[in-house]
Amino acid sequence: MESASFLGWNVTHLISPENLKAFIRILVLIAVGIPLAAVLSRYLREHVSKRYTRQKGMVAGKLLLYSGLILLTATVMYELGFSLAPLLGAAGIVGIALGFASQTSVSNIISGFFLIAEQPFVVGDVIIIGDTRGTVLSIDVLSVKLRTLRNEYVRIPNESIIRTQLMNLTKFPIRRFDLPVSVAYKEDLARAQKILKEVAHEHPLVLAQPESQVFFDQFGSSSIDLILALWTAREDFLRLKHSIPLQIKERFDREGIEIPFPHLSIYAGSASGPLPVAVQSQSK
Repeated sequence: MESASFLGWNVTHLISPENLKAFIRILVLIAVGIPLAAVLSRYLREHVSKRYTRQKGMVAGKLLLYSGLILLTATVMYELGFSLAPLLGAAGIVGIALGFASQTSVSNIISGFFLIAEQPFVVGDVIIIGDTRGTVLSIDVLSVKLRTLRNEYVRIPNESIIRTQLMNLTKFPIRRFDLPVSVAYKEDLARAQKILKEVAHEHPLVLAQPESQVFFDQFGSSSIDLILALWTAREDFLRLKHSIPLQIKERFDREGIEIPFPHLSIYAGSASGPLPVAVQSQSK
């Protein structure tokens, strides 16, 4: 019996029992290997995140997932009859060529390792880099991903972060909120400071320690400017920033303390004539 052929391929050879067994093994490897790598990666990420930090959990999970996929790919290629030695040699040559061609990527990778080791911020922190403020979503090998307060996605290369001044707003468990407060020159300054401290003491989001303080800022053009310094838990910062000015305004109104606004006075000197002013009444 002659073997059938299709486009030059020996069909009898392709459907031989050995090839069928190899094909079944490949299907089993793919069907089991990919879900298994994903499950193990997710388990490792959650375990490391609970014991250490979310960032270390993400890094550990990605390393396990990528390692598993590389091992699975190599196993499938071996089952298909490919020799791995020439592929490894070619991969080394290609890697060297890509290394020279992508120096920026290499710099970002090295900077990423510095960020992970130094940990100036972790996943979940709110940071300011240049003009960008946002919550850290991930710290990857090449870049850091942020989500801004307006729910915008921002990707910043690691090398830029290393070379730029960075501010971490949530590094510590408490934060200080400095609120500018202005009172009229005619007001009793000591009484205004006392009322501000009372409002701060009565507010549920203001911490008792460190103690709230009222500082003199400057003699403004139409007011005496003060600074009310309040301490609060970092997760309550935005709520305090919104609520405390409302309570101060309500208390000042009740106590009769004026919060001034700029006034414009027009002075006619001796070299200029008086300004003409006329009052007109409209008859109904």
